[in-house]
Amino acid sequence: MTYNEIWQQLTPLYDNNEAKAIVRMLLEMQFGLSWADVICGKVTQLGAENALLLQQMIGRLAKGEPVQYVMGRAEFANRIFSVTQGVLIPRPETAELCAWITHETPEDATVLDVGCGSGCIAVTLALNIHGAHVVAWDISDEALHIAESNAQALHARVDIVRQDALIPPADVEKWDVVVSNPPYICERERGAMARNVLDYEPDTALFVPDNDPLLFYRAIAEYAAKALKRGGTLYFELNPLHADEVKRMLYEQHFAAIESRHDMFGKERFIKAIRY
Repeated sequence: MTYNEIWQQLTPLYDNNEAKAIVRMLLEMQFGLSWADVICGKVTQLGAENALLLQQMIGRLAKGEPVQYVMGRAEFANRIFSVTQGVLIPRPETAELCAWITHETPEDATVLDVGCGSGCIAVTLALNIHGAHVVAWDISDEALHIAESNAQALHARVDIVRQDALIPPADVEKWDVVVSNPPYICERERGAMARNVLDYEPDTALFVPDNDPLLFYRAIAEYAAKALKRGGTLYFELNPLHADEVKRMLYEQHFAAIESRHDMFGKERFIKAIRY
């Protein structure tokens, strides 16, 4: 198959530009073909084994499976992380949150990532903050396995712990930083979401009840209000639809210096609060 024949197989699901971008990512990350190689027609020069593998992968993509799951890995903050359908695919917006935390967190900090999924936040912070002691929680056995695998593969010192964020331990003044990208999409928002997300990514990492959109934010904030050291910082990734509600909740929990930021797409996506 030529490059044009490949990406055109995806146009029933994606527009032309997105189909081309997905195929270019697959060809580069899985088969080591640069854009120059693609232009020169090297896609048609793959050996029989790789040609068959490519055909199989395109078949999965044509059914809507995300390219990251098809490859078994995703790029995040200039590193490659293993991913499976049991964990949320790392998003580039979340890398912006990691950059914010890295810039403001001193060396040797104690850091907790609540709901770590693939471990992308915990591993990134462990590698970017010199001497940090990073702990990552999740309740999913699959997520814990993938996070541990990523930490080992990237030589990051992260303690992976099975812990339900809704039933946290009675810690007091233990952490310098608590961070979470919790489930935050209400069930009623399903209709506006892409099928490749709904059909493949784990519901438990995405959705909260319509009647309690702050379920995880509230539980984590209540924990952080006691478990953060004085002057410690709580960071959340936000659902922009509920940003104001999260701010009010944090004020009610007696956090101070509350600051939100927008992501690369102009959406109010991140929030920071200090425990005094």
